[in-house]
Amino acid sequence: MHDMKYGGYAGKILRVQLDSNDFKIESIPTEWITDYIGGDGFAARLMFAEVPGGCDPLGPENKLIVGTGPITGTLWPMSGRTVFVSKSPQTGIWGESHVGGFLGAELKYAGYDMLVIEGQSEKPVYVYVSDTDLQLIEAKDKWGMKTNEISAAIRSDHRDPDIQVGAIGPAGEKQVRFSSVIINNARAAGRTGMGAVLGSKNVKAIAVRGHGGIDVYDHEGFVEFAKDAHQRVRNNPQAQEMGKWGTWVLTAVKQEIGELPTRNHQTGVFDGWEKLSGDYIRPRYTISDRACFGCSLGCKKVNYIPDGPFRGTLEEGPEYEGLMAFGSLLGIDDYPTTLKANQICNRYGMDIISAGSTLAFAMELFEKGIIDTSDTDGLDISWGNRENTIRMLEKIGSRDGFGDILAEGSRIAAEKIGKNASEYAIHVKGLEVSGQDGRTHRSIGLSHATGARGADHLRSLVVVDQLGYEDVATERWGAHTLPEILNPYVEKYKATAVVETENAYCIRDTLIVCWYSVSWPPIFWMKDFAKLLPLATGIQSLGDEDNLTLIAERQVTLKRLFNAREGISRSDDTLPKRFTDEPMPEGPGKGQTVDLEPMLDDYYRLRGWNRESGLPTDETLHKLSLNWTRLNV
Repeated sequence: MHDMKYGGYAGKILRVQLDSNDFKIESIPTEWITDYIGGDGFAARLMFAEVPGGCDPLGPENKLIVGTGPITGTLWPMSGRTVFVSKSPQTGIWGESHVGGFLGAELKYAGYDMLVIEGQSEKPVYVYVSDTDLQLIEAKDKWGMKTNEISAAIRSDHRDPDIQVGAIGPAGEKQVRFSSVIINNARAAGRTGMGAVLGSKNVKAIAVRGHGGIDVYDHEGFVEFAKDAHQRVRNNPQAQEMGKWGTWVLTAVKQEIGELPTRNHQTGVFDGWEKLSGDYIRPRYTISDRACFGCSLGCKKVNYIPDGPFRGTLEEGPEYEGLMAFGSLLGIDDYPTTLKANQICNRYGMDIISAGSTLAFAMELFEKGIIDTSDTDGLDISWGNRENTIRMLEKIGSRDGFGDILAEGSRIAAEKIGKNASEYAIHVKGLEVSGQDGRTHRSIGLSHATGARGADHLRSLVVVDQLGYEDVATERWGAHTLPEILNPYVEKYKATAVVETENAYCIRDTLIVCWYSVSWPPIFWMKDFAKLLPLATGIQSLGDEDNLTLIAERQVTLKRLFNAREGISRSDDTLPKRFTDEPMPEGPGKGQTVDLEPMLDDYYRLRGWNRESGLPTDETLHKLSLNWTRLNV
């Protein structure tokens, strides 16, 4: 039994010190728990204090954090999430990526809430954690392996099939800027280049095995509430749909509202959408369903291609974002191609959204004549070219030829290509835009512009407005905000929706629980977290919704301060001209553009940030107990 006085925590931070080939264990400070809860919150607190502004994300001063929360590894639904945090080599600012699977729960069972990887190893190693058995094991013979190969090799070496592995592939080793960390062969901590950080530190994998457990404060109360929560998920009609079709349900929804990103976001409707939809894919290709730790929804699908050029491909996924990134975004209406592309990204360890979007950027340059086959190693990368999409992806993963330029991500690639290539790089702060479009959904325009890690759909995406949940909107934001707040084409009240949603997601990401059930379908919200946290931890102040809101505001503002140290201000909270200046050409949102500035004014006012600079005011720093940050600027 650990000596932690609060339930839900292991109470320990494990530091891996690569320079000295050593490990160090520290207790988690009490005020971190009461002020930040866990997950993203702990990571923001540690990163701001310990990683100096202006440092090289691929240098020894940067750190990589693997974080969990007080609910990780418990009976609460969808509580197997893990967060990876570092300064991003893709954007140069705050980097984070959340992932499902089983790694986070295993880390807690081994006795640690956080793993912090520091410094740089002289030779390739992997980190091995089995309770108190802590080792840095030489990985020279494993360098170059794909992620599925290294995971299998580590399990085999230790003769333990239950070891949970987070690994990088060739893309992470070669520091592809959007390289990912892959868990359980098919779960990706994808965005912002966490794989490149591990590659720069010469760390091939993190392998964890735990034999302990997690004690919550009020066992009976917690179990009862968790059982009720699982029932709410199982009985929810949208959750049942998701269990059957996975995130592919979104393809048809997006097509219907004219927001299925097509040919590098040139339009929002795609002729071949039906072949990328759930009811087309499942009967033809799906062979089994899978779920992450503690999940009663089960959105993961394992698929097999029986014929055609990619015959024999067996892989989990892709999610909606993968269908979009390697389907409609590239003008490809062929599911087998998206599965093959997904598999390459999993095995090389690359973010699907950034890889697809960077390819779409290159395809548009090819269409416009800015580049031709003399630039692309002889490959015709016209819209819809399936074989060359796969070939170019492999070239990116191994930094070969033109793939070496695209491996930099669209922002840096555009600078290298020159001419007017930057006009076609669809990113915010260096992070490629995900599968949404502010022209048909104003609140996501604001989310993309203000997200701490760049164009982000996971930290504040409002779905209530777009899908017309009138009762939910009334409860959250008041009847006076209707009908405007539910109209996806107007800017009014969108900052209210985004700020409140970002706050709730913030608490979700400290716990850590999954996007599904909190975000869509909208089952759990702040009042549930306020009931859950005291049962888990025994800390009564975490049962106060106003205090949870304050903790969320503290966390959002601390990430903002982290970015401000790297030079980010209001002028960076912007969107590609495609969304602000080019009206949607067709579909339900025809003629629409995003008017960002009034939404930004509102957002800053609600956050207590200065309207001109976008930086927190002194009053806000005081209110959020963030005065200490001034010492670290």
